Amino acid sequence: MTITVIVSPAHAAPDPAFTQFIASLWPEAEGQGVSRATFDRETSGLEPDYKLPDLILPGRPATGAPSQAEFVQVPADYIKEAAIARLAAEGQKLMAKYRTSLDGIEQRFGVPAAVLLAIWGRETDFGRYTLPYDGVRVLATQAYVGRRKDKYRNEFILALKLINDGEVTRKDLRTSWAGATGLTQFLPSEFYQHAIDFDGDGRKDIWHSVPDALASAAEQLVNKGWQKNVRWAYEVNPPANVDCTMGMPEVTKPLGEWLRDGFVPVRGQKLSATEQAEEASLLQPEGIYGPSFLATKNYFVIKEYNFSDLYVLFVGHLADRMVSPLAFATPWSASTQLHTKDVEAMQHHLTRIGLYADKIDGKAGMKTRAALGAYQKQAGLKVDCWPSEAVLRSIEQAR
Repeated sequence: MTITVIVSPAHAAPDPAFTQFIASLWPEAEGQGVSRATFDRETSGLEPDYKLPDLILPGRPATGAPSQAEFVQVPADYIKEAAIARLAAEGQKLMAKYRTSLDGIEQRFGVPAAVLLAIWGRETDFGRYTLPYDGVRVLATQAYVGRRKDKYRNEFILALKLINDGEVTRKDLRTSWAGATGLTQFLPSEFYQHAIDFDGDGRKDIWHSVPDALASAAEQLVNKGWQKNVRWAYEVNPPANVDCTMGMPEVTKPLGEWLRDGFVPVRGQKLSATEQAEEASLLQPEGIYGPSFLATKNYFVIKEYNFSDLYVLFVGHLADRMVSPLAFATPWSASTQLHTKDVEAMQHHLTRIGLYADKIDGKAGMKTRAALGAYQKQAGLKVDCWPSEAVLRSIEQAR
């Protein structure tokens, strides 16, 4: 009788190429001050996690990041009213609970308490979300076969440095699939660039200390250019003849000039002379449909924290809702979005004809929407700056 032995993945033989790759990183780790004992202890028996997203594996289909799923989420799916209302109510309680620390952070950094709480709420549900992955394993895998190997090579070494320096234990270094850790989701490099000991206990503890985590988030925003006493954005009603192709980060005008061009703040909001002097860009997440915004520099600073328009809209709106119960004045209107591959096809065509010069990522961000609007002008289509089936058919026929 022949007995077939099946080796389960949990007890599979070590990957020699991965083991060799990790061993080759020792000189760089040593250069960052990691001891040989720490390096050997934390990498002993380490195996890659090939189930992570955003990897490039030989002989297997490329895996995409979760944010590039088959369907791109429309704003109404991402900024769900029920979630916003729940987080806003919880945020108000936490604002009272941590009032002393938040006042001190706002005085020192100039970042409103509500913005910091909104980031915490979005990133880890105010600490209730348990990050699912072993950070060392995630960062090692991404450094080995991730789409951004060079970036994660450094993050992996700095994760070892975090443990070596006593900043965090391996047990507490839990991360997202992309390697971010702590209450407000920092990569190891961001910890070393921005972490703050705000509670005065001698440790920069973004994993357990709410004051440290929120102050560190504030420091990161300030280091990325946060401007004190400037809102993230203003919701406006655009003029009927609005040119949606102007909705690009590079197209800025003082808010007062936008107002003179017919953009009207919702609910009769009045802007001070100081506010009207601030530079802003037009933001129309659903093209000419749905809400429109005039986005200040602070909008783009939050976007540096997480490079997604929907993320900034979620955080900004959640921060507003902690102070006011009012939802967006204009409801979201789009109910469906094209497949990622279709948006990528649009981006490729728009690049070929010289209307688009940004990354091909299947996401209909500000630059993609503006380029679509420019194409619609050329093709004699309705100019709405929205990736619709009609635009896709037109592009397919033009190729």
